[in-house]
Amino acid sequence: MSLGTILLIILILMLIGVLPTWPHSRSWGYGPSGGLGLVVVIIIVLLLLGVL
Repeated sequence: MSLGTILLIILILMLIGVLPTWPHSRSWGYGPSGGLGLVVVIIIVLLLLGVL
């Protein structure tokens, strides 16, 4: 497996984890998904630049 495939799998699992579908996470707002979105954007830019 390449590093890109492993990162893609981890990002998909993280996206599922930040969905506010469980009662304990409904009051968190956009914090977790916003932070994950920032990580996704950084990884996409690094992939486009050929760093990863």
